[in-house]
Parts: sequence; structure tokens; C-alpha cells
Amino acid sequence: MSTALDFMLAARRSEMQGLQALALTCQLVSEISRLVHALQRERGFSNMYLGGQAERYRQPLDELSATSSACAERVRKAFNRMDIEHGCGADKARLFTRVAFVLHGLDALPAVRRRVRAQQISAQDATRSFTRLIAGLLAVVFEAADTAVDPRVTRALVAMFNFMQGKELAGQERAIGVSGFIAGYFDQTQRDKLAYLEDAQRRCFDTFIEFADPDSKRHWLTLCSEELVGEIARLRQVAARTNEQSQVQAAMGELWFELTSQRIDSMKQVEDDLADKLQLMCEHSTSQAKADLDSQRRLLKRLNSLDDEANTPAARLYNVQATELDPLPGERLGNHVQRSVLEVLHEQTVRLQQLHDELENARRSLSERKTIERAKGVLMTQQGLSEEEAFRALQSAAMERSQKLCDVAQTILNYDALLKTPVTRPGPR
Repeated sequence: MSTALDFMLAARRSEMQGLQALALTCQLVSEISRLVHALQRERGFSNMYLGGQAERYRQPLDELSATSSACAERVRKAFNRMDIEHGCGADKARLFTRVAFVLHGLDALPAVRRRVRAQQISAQDATRSFTRLIAGLLAVVFEAADTAVDPRVTRALVAMFNFMQGKELAGQERAIGVSGFIAGYFDQTQRDKLAYLEDAQRRCFDTFIEFADPDSKRHWLTLCSEELVGEIARLRQVAARTNEQSQVQAAMGELWFELTSQRIDSMKQVEDDLADKLQLMCEHSTSQAKADLDSQRRLLKRLNSLDDEANTPAARLYNVQATELDPLPGERLGNHVQRSVLEVLHEQTVRLQQLHDELENARRSLSERKTIERAKGVLMTQQGLSEEEAFRALQSAAMERSQKLCDVAQTILNYDALLKTPVTRPGPR
């Protein structure tokens, strides 16, 4: 008959399985990081190619497409290592849905590239195609963080997701800046978009700083103080002052592209460091769990040997509060062994509670982000707002009511749900 310790071992094995799956997820996130960066560079060069610089940018664009394709192949292989037969719990449904979206986007990418080379697509539409795929890849990282079972790894994934998202917003800012400067001016829509992207980057990097390890935080803050950031800020101000009557030279497009590309490449150094630390963290957590499992197995073997020596099965009582229990008549378990079992059970109970609390805290920012994104979607659908306008509306409401942005978003979702609730009318008497 199974004992309490047998079930404790089963709990540990479940943790091990979760950590092993998490290790594969961390490898996937690292591959996605490389693919996202490659696609961001390809998107930037595609904009320059379509902006009248075809001859100059054709060769580097072809090289970047080849790099992106190689990275995409590694991501596909990482997807193939996911257990889609036995790992299909409810918590994986959203993750697998995101993966399906990414695979569909990767399949459509060659057609987009052909249209870019033939200049049969606008820079805006090409940007939109790349951005949609990158958003899908970042959504996979988001869901990976939301399903992680280790709080330290979850915190690292939350930090990495927000950093990758901030870097992607910087890439979108680069693309819009190229289009505006090459045209000689920015219209109101472009100016609003640039302002939104700058603010959104700040919010992502603020969350990154909250969850990042001290070394990564220092690395990022050092990068933020460099002269490059000041030069980009000055070009943002130039862009904000332009209009159809007050234009700038198109050559500023190349300057903007070079400076913002340098900034994004610097971000990639931080991102690579985060990915490396994530892998090491997964390996350490798995190694620690394996050591604990081996220790508990040795304890179980010792108990079994005592039973064999006594020639009668021990009653084996356990107390989750870890208080001393008197052995029953005929109980052959020594007090020192009994205390070992009780201590193991108590430590495991306390540890799992701590892990749960830490995990909930790490997932808080992910939950708040989902709430805000859903509320933005409601405003965009019901009031015909753009994403930037919907977010500004949420911000204004939060300031007016002196509430957190997430609380305002939840109020909107609650009201939307209330409107969609069917009204039950009394039947005829």
C-alpha cells in the first residue's frame, strides 16, 4: 500500500517533470529571442529598401532574410520538441494556440519577402506583416511566463518578456521614423504613434527593472545613459515639429535608421544576457529538485529496510504540523527516522506554499497586462478607437479617478460583461 512518503516522492517527481518541461520552454524562448531580433532587422532594412534605397539595401536585405530563415528553422525544431500529446493541460491551451499562430505566420513570410523584392507592397504593409509575426512570437514568450512552475524562472521570464516587448516597440518606432523622415515630415497620426511608442517603451522597461536581476538592471541603466539615447531623443523632437509645410531633408531617415539600429543592437546584448541567465536558472532549479528527490528516495529506502528487519510493516504516522508523534504498539520506526520523515513533509509543505506565493506575485504583472489589453480591445471595438487612443482613454480615466490603470481596465471589462448578460424576462402567468 502506498505511504505518505510515496506520495511525497510523487509530488517531487511532478515538480521535476514541470521543471524539465520548463527547461525546454527556456530553450524555446532563447531561440525566439534570436528570431525576433533577426525579423526586426529584416523589417528595418525592408523599409529602407521600399523607401527608395533598393539598390543599396538589396544585398544586406537578402542576407538578413537568410539569417531570419535559419533562426525560424531552429524555432520550428524547438516547437517540435514540445509534448503536444501528453502536455495538453488547460494551462497549455493558450500557449499552443499562440504557437499555431506563429507557424501560420512563418509559412506566409516567403510571400511577403517576394512582394518586398518586387516592390509590390508598401512599407507600411510590409511593416504590419513583420510586426504581426513578431507579436505572435512575443505572445508565446508571454504564455511561457504565465505557465512557468518555478517563481525565480517566472520572474526572469517576466523581465525578459517586458524587455523583448520594449525592444520590439523600439523597432516599430524605428520603422515609423524611417518612413516619416524619408517623406520629409510626419503627419499627425505618425506623431501620435511615435509618442505612444515612446511611452509604451518606458512602461515595458519599468516593469523589466522591477523583475530583473541586479546585474541586468545595471547593464540596462548604463546603456540608457549613453550619448546615443540623447541623439535619438533630439531626433524625436525634430520629428514632432515637422509637418507638410515644415519639412526636413530625407537624408535624416538614414541617420535615424543608423542611430536607432545601434540602440536596438545594444538592447540585444542585454537580451542575450537575460537568455543565458534564464538557461542557467532552469538548469540549477532542475538540479536542485533532482538532488531533493534523490534524498527522499534514500529516506524511503531506509524506511523499507527497517520494515524488512522488523518483518512487519510499520504503521508510519505522519503529521503535517511536524509535531512529535508517539509510535503505536509494534511500531519499529526509530524516533530519529520518524523525525526525518516529519521534517521532510513539513519542509515540503512550507516550501510549496512559499513557491505558490512567489509565483502569484511574479504572475501579477502578467495578469494586469492581460486585463489592460482586453480593456483596450473593448474600447477599440465599441468606440472605434485606435490602440493608442484606447490606451490614452484608459490613462485619462485612471488619472481622473486616482485609480490604478489595471483597476480602470477591470471596471470596463466588468461593465462590458454586464452589457452582454442576457436579461431574463418573466414569463406569462
